[in-house]
Amino acid sequence: MQIAVLDGLTLNPGDNPWSAVEKLGELTIYDRTPAELIVSRAAGADIIVTNKTPLTAETLTQLPQLKFIAVLATGYNIVDVVAAKACGIPVSNVPIYGTDSVAQFVLALLLELCHHVGHHSHQVHAGRWSSSIDFCFWDTPLVELAGKTMGLVGFGRIGRRVGELAHAFGMKVCAYTRSRGPEPAYAGFEWRSLEEIFRSCDVVSLHCPLTEENQGMVDRHLLGLMKPTALLINTARGLLVNEADLADALNRGVLAGAAVDVVSREPIAQANPLLAARNCIITPHIAWATLEARHRLMQTTADNIAAFLKGTPINVVN
Repeated sequence: MQIAVLDGLTLNPGDNPWSAVEKLGELTIYDRTPAELIVSRAAGADIIVTNKTPLTAETLTQLPQLKFIAVLATGYNIVDVVAAKACGIPVSNVPIYGTDSVAQFVLALLLELCHHVGHHSHQVHAGRWSSSIDFCFWDTPLVELAGKTMGLVGFGRIGRRVGELAHAFGMKVCAYTRSRGPEPAYAGFEWRSLEEIFRSCDVVSLHCPLTEENQGMVDRHLLGLMKPTALLINTARGLLVNEADLADALNRGVLAGAAVDVVSREPIAQANPLLAARNCIITPHIAWATLEARHRLMQTTADNIAAFLKGTPINVVN
């Protein structure tokens, strides 16, 4: 079997070998594949492995040998799964690999918003503490999480794990989701409507998939419901948020701060309004990227390919 990896650099920048996949066929790995080279690089491949390189209906019609697509992620919107199914091509994703890493990153963003550790460390290195007449200083609000309320929009694996961590910090936890499932075992949990989440919570963290219905849902209206002391965190999808509305709300003090690991266009555009917004932490889509999570992602991708070769594909999304 000919296996072509179209954009393998982010999964393995040198610390996460492709050994498990190499055992399954003749492997060709491209660090990145620009749009104009997708067809030529994928031509002749029986199996394509992709992370963010798009496979459209038009592209798929030009790849008659293609038999299987393995997506190096949980989200699979970069593949036209309907067109793939029409071509008889199963598409598999990796549904579980980054739960703990992403949840941990959410808390890292939240703690940075609460303490601005990086800023204060920079001030110390710049000499401000050594020149101070007092034994300490701080120039941002310092916020304690215990007793505050975490609101989760989306309550799948990652949302539930964030809820557990927030509870461990002494926070009350509430969630909004279209498919509720069982309530968590810890005390004090509540289901709330979307508007109630934004109106009542001290922290709102997004954990829902992007759909046509919820694109841009975090807009002027929902942001306007938030407390002026509240914080917004987005590690889900950038297009869930109307970025112009969020930047305006931050600059006007409608909410106290935000932290986003995802934006509407990635890499971020220089004109993105969040770059100039007040108290907005932006990280470059790295919540998923711990070595441990990337090891799991690599192994599950190999498992997906192996299952397909055995005639019993798993994690199929179409």
